[in-house]
Amino acid sequence: MDADRDYVLGTHDAEVERLALQHRIWRGRAADVWRRAGFTIGQALLDVGCGPGHAAMDLAEIVGPAGRVVALDRSRRFLDALETQRARRGLANISVHEIDLSEAALPPVIADGAWCRWVFAFVRNPRHLLSRIHGALRPGGIFVAHEYLHYSTWRSAPRLAEHEELVRVVIESWRADGGEPDVGLDLPRWLEELGFEVRSLVPIVDVIDPSSFVWQWPKTFIDVGLSRLVDLERLTAERAAEIARALAAAEAAPHARMVTPTVLEIVAVRR
Repeated sequence: MDADRDYVLGTHDAEVERLALQHRIWRGRAADVWRRAGFTIGQALLDVGCGPGHAAMDLAEIVGPAGRVVALDRSRRFLDALETQRARRGLANISVHEIDLSEAALPPVIADGAWCRWVFAFVRNPRHLLSRIHGALRPGGIFVAHEYLHYSTWRSAPRLAEHEELVRVVIESWRADGGEPDVGLDLPRWLEELGFEVRSLVPIVDVIDPSSFVWQWPKTFIDVGLSRLVDLERLTAERAAEIARALAAAEAAPHARMVTPTVLEIVAVRR
């Protein structure tokens, strides 16, 4: 199977680069919730949907040589990128597993914690994945996630019809692929049904201007995403170019603002 075609956002070089920038932007928030969740030296941690492994490498440095990180993803291309960086940085405490998170059993491990970011929004049976994560955690193990709660909060201010069209088409493409961009609405209930105690639910949304580093998160998604939507035949090349020009003009206009997609930060404990 062509992994690039199978993954709705693609696994091409531009997407690998975008994910690296995205992680740099979100690293502070990830590190903060890992600290509050108690991720620490010597633990075994799951990185579920690890992608090219930016979070996995940060987690490997947290747990140290006495701990380990089990990195899971279905994209061989992403895992190859992770393995290259793992070798370059000498992080022998990361194990890499190529699995389809929608269906496959997780590797046999009793983990102290599990981390995922923007994974449940894309898998076809997210509740089943959550059940398998529950089974891989020891009693008292911590589940930590950043998942979309309300994707349609991603707006331009002043309002921009082309931006709203882009958001609508992105949502349609994810749902057509079997995902759910607002999966954060369901996760707390599923966690409690499966035997977790939900410790913390925190919405994350920013109102930013083009000078903000955070602006680069949606901006690079637009740059890569429009091309991907053309590949998926969700937009024509001509319409994608029109949307790109409208968004660039909006960014350059005085008083430009953007509201980011709302993300739900979750910390839960396996009972």
